[in-house]
Amino acid sequence: MNTIMRKSVLGIAGLAFTGGVFAGPVAAHAAAPVDGKPVAVAVQADKPDMGTLIPHGVQGAQSKITLNDEQTGNAKAIIAATKKAGLPERAAVISIATSLQESKLENLGHLGDANDHDSLGLFQQRPSSGWGTPEQITNPEYATLAFEKGLKQVDGWQDMPLTEAAQTVQVSAYPDAYAQWEQQAADLVAANWNS
Repeated sequence: MNTIMRKSVLGIAGLAFTGGVFAGPVAAHAAAPVDGKPVAVAVQADKPDMGTLIPHGVQGAQSKITLNDEQTGNAKAIIAATKKAGLPERAAVISIATSLQESKLENLGHLGDANDHDSLGLFQQRPSSGWGTPEQITNPEYATLAFEKGLKQVDGWQDMPLTEAAQTVQVSAYPDAYAQWEQQAADLVAANWNS
């Protein structure tokens, strides 16, 4: 081995050793107790992983709308209700995507002649179909819990494509329409799940 190469290799090894000596003790004492008391180490809650939120990848072209404060508040209410139900982030993604399709995250009252039968609220649930009273299904928490109760009754919903899981609960005339909102729903859950 020539002299220049040997010096380079020894120099790199020396730096690695020196770095380990200095970094080792510093790292070892970083979380050590101070005055005999344990030190709390702050850990920032990470955003949910997109692989968890969208396990199958998005299907088809995606739509996105700009949300106002009311719509953002409704997305946050869906997330809070999902947590209350003890369901994972994926349930919130399915719920928000469903609401984006059904009402654009607006808590809709009776729309008169433009109304689809007696559909109301974030999920366009119908009192006549047993979803609850008009007052109940226009309450974001109640409506979300009712939707997710239906979702939990779908065998394997966690492993289904979003549109299939949503359609099984909603029984829509447009069963593939839910898929277009999956990315925006996942982004909302990622941004708000730990807030």
